[in-house]
Formats: sequence, C-alpha cells, structure tokens
Amino acid sequence: MTPDSRNASKPLSVVLAGGGTAGHVSPLLAIADAIKDKRPDASILAVGTPSGMETRLIPAAGYELATIDRVPFPRRPSVDLIKLPARLLAAVSQAGRILKDADADVLVGVGGYVCTPMYLAARKLGIPVVIHEANMKAGLANRVGARFSKHVAVAFSGTRLRGARHVGMPMRRAISGLHRATAAPAAKEALGFDPDRPALIVTGGSSGAMSINRSIAAALPALAASGIQTLHITGNGKAVLNEQGGLLAAEGYRQVEYVDGMEYVYAAADVLLARAGAGTVSEVAAVGVPAVFVPLPIGNGEQALNAAPLVDAGGALLVDDKDLSPEWLERELIPLLSDHSRLVDMARKSEALGIRNADQRMADLVLEAVSA
Repeated sequence: MTPDSRNASKPLSVVLAGGGTAGHVSPLLAIADAIKDKRPDASILAVGTPSGMETRLIPAAGYELATIDRVPFPRRPSVDLIKLPARLLAAVSQAGRILKDADADVLVGVGGYVCTPMYLAARKLGIPVVIHEANMKAGLANRVGARFSKHVAVAFSGTRLRGARHVGMPMRRAISGLHRATAAPAAKEALGFDPDRPALIVTGGSSGAMSINRSIAAALPALAASGIQTLHITGNGKAVLNEQGGLLAAEGYRQVEYVDGMEYVYAAADVLLARAGAGTVSEVAAVGVPAVFVPLPIGNGEQALNAAPLVDAGGALLVDDKDLSPEWLERELIPLLSDHSRLVDMARKSEALGIRNADQRMADLVLEAVSA
C-alpha cells in the first residue's frame, strides 16, 4: 500500500503494537488517546500477545485488542532457537492478516515481543511504521524496526537509534497535567499522610521488589525516630510480614499492595524511592518529584541508564540494589527528607528535564507518517 493508493475519504486506521508489561502498554494507550484527540474519526486497534498485561489494560481503556503468538528471541543455542524461523514466519503471517483486516494506514510500535513480526509484516505490505523506544538502551524489536522506518522517536535523548527524534515518554494525562504543589494537600489526605510531617513513598513497581521491601522494613525504627511517615507500596502478593506472620506495622508506617493512580503518589511524596523503569523515571521528571532510584540489578543494565541523566542533573539519587541497606537509608535518605531547600532544588532540576507532551508529539509523528 502506498500513500497515493489510500482512500483519503475513509477514516484513518491506526494499528498500535506492543505489550507484555505496563512499561509498553502505558505509552501505547497514551499515544492512542492523543491520536483520537487529533483525529476523532480514527479507528484504533491494539495488538499484543495473549499472555501480557495488555489483555487486561487495553480493553479496560476502551480499545479493541488483537493478539498474535509470542515469539521470544533466544540469545543462546537451544531448541527454541531452532524453532525460531518457523515461529517468526507464522507470527508475521498473523500480523499481516491483522493489518489487512484493519485496512491499516500506519503501524505504531512501542516495543516488546509482538513488534518484530508486526514491523516485518508492515514492511512487506508497504504500510508506514512509526516507532517509540522507551528505554535508554533500545530493545531488539525496535532496533530491527528502525532499520526501515523514517519515523523513530525516543523517550531519552541519549538513546541510540538511527534517525531518532527525542519526544519524551507518552504518559497518562492525569500525570502529565499534574501540578504537585496544587495537588499535594488532597493527595496527602487521600493517602493518609499528616501534612506537617515528611512523606516517603516506596514502590518496587507492579511486581514489587523484595530487596527494597526488606531494607525499608529494617529501617523503620530510624524512619519513625526521625518523624518520617512512610507509605510502602509492596507490590501484588508481596506484603511484608513480621516475625509472627502478620502484616508489618510501625509508627508512621503503612503498607498497601498497590495504589490506584500514581498521580496521587507523585503529588503526595516528598521523596519517592523506586526502581528506575523508563516510565517511572520519565514521569518523575515530568512532574518534578525528588527521587531515589534503585535500579533493577538484573537484565542489561537499562534501568541505571534510564536514571543517569536525571541523577547527573541533580534531580535524583541512585543507589545500587546491593548497596541499599538500613544504614544507607539512615545515612542518605533520612537527612534528605529533612532538608526542604534541597528537596525544592531537586524538584526544580528534575522538572527541567521533564517532557509533558510526548503523547501529542507522537500523535503528530503518526499523522506525519501517514501524509508522507
């Protein structure tokens, strides 16, 4: 399909591919919403795998979801590596049928297993491809797709992809439109904080982080003695227990498995202690939250890379997972929470690097690709 062959009178058909984790699904949904804002007549179809978070999050957001088989790319010799060509060919065939049935004008990919076959199918059909890479270190699927796309965008300026434009991280409007100073009183009340005491919020993401949970639990006496109140978001199924098997409890401390609406967390926290996923780092910068990042110690080191620009600018601190301890928290975190002027300076430096309109930038890039 070429631009000249498309029927200009038909509604714009956009297929968005990505999934597996919230880090892929969240920007996909933000881009979809921004496209609908600019082109209310647009038809939106999301494509993921049958087992990812997209199966729940995308229908809940009101968008149709199609799925293709998950095709992992083994990095070592194995039976899966032998099966890869046939699996990939089958997935590309599935992707092609989805694109044809949708009469797609453009494919937007945000990374993940689903994207490689979708990119290959779109190229075969002559459908323009738009790519968004969330991490500082680009994933395999987007490295492949960028080879034949003229419309590549990245969340971090240091990400190395051919021809990439720095647009930032598409995020929910409730976060991108947040004004912390205005929202803080209501957010603190909603999360049960005393507005006159420093507020620490700890999260390891949707799946939790056992090392963070253990360190916070051990540091509770020091945190309480310093007058710090702590909301501990432990992660689903990751409740922190005491020696008797009950929920850990302490003065000024409360734990929950999740919070529905991270905008409340960002508004209420004087300091956020968290992993350094691309979405978290980008949202922290956009709204100006002083943060302490504890990068995930496994994988390819991408979380430390994600956090580096914000840490280098003075908007956040970074501590390796192996170095996070009650002693570190007492030595570094507790004094930070008591230093109002330093927190104000960190918030200012953080927000200076943030981008709030990445969803709109991506929607403009999609429309540019269609009209090219």
